[in-house]
Amino acid sequence: MKRALIVIDVQNEYFTGNLPIAYPPREESLANILTAMDTAREHGVPVIVVRHSAPAESPLFATGSHSWELHEEVARKPYDHLMDKTMASSFARTDLAGWLDAQGVDTLTVAGYMTQNCDESTARDAFHRGMAVEFLSDATGTLALSNRAGRVTAEDLHNNVLVVMGSNFASVATTAEWADAVKSDTLLPRPSIWASTRPTAE
Repeated sequence: MKRALIVIDVQNEYFTGNLPIAYPPREESLANILTAMDTAREHGVPVIVVRHSAPAESPLFATGSHSWELHEEVARKPYDHLMDKTMASSFARTDLAGWLDAQGVDTLTVAGYMTQNCDESTARDAFHRGMAVEFLSDATGTLALSNRAGRVTAEDLHNNVLVVMGSNFASVATTAEWADAVKSDTLLPRPSIWASTRPTAE
């Protein structure tokens, strides 16, 4: 097993821009993201930092704008690879897959924003590429959604994604649980669709 931590889109857009993270509270999720980065550095786990980039005229993540920039606390942390993306998944149209292969990484730990969008898309793509995936429940986050299909609170959206991830695609854990696994070089409990559906069937 060789882990890598991917820190997705921890940019000012989610703090002072048009997409303020609501759940878990963004200062709490940011603190856990920073803890995960420190833990990774201390134990030789490579850290990939991802930045979402949009055209200069875009209302979100406009390249070169303050909202596009990494949150200053993340930007100050050491990392092994910085990459820009233009789609939800960190694998789409980027060098991520090749970089991970070159490092011999087979287990990807997901942190950052947003839970149901770039985090989930990246986790699913990693799973479909044959990797083990770890999803940090308190180092990810989102905001409420409302559109023609309906409405969902940030808390419900976040928690529902965690249940789906934990049913098949990723080992869902808190940052503290993950840090313990990193320090002891052990696996987190693996997801199980059978275990997740049995209580429903009974």
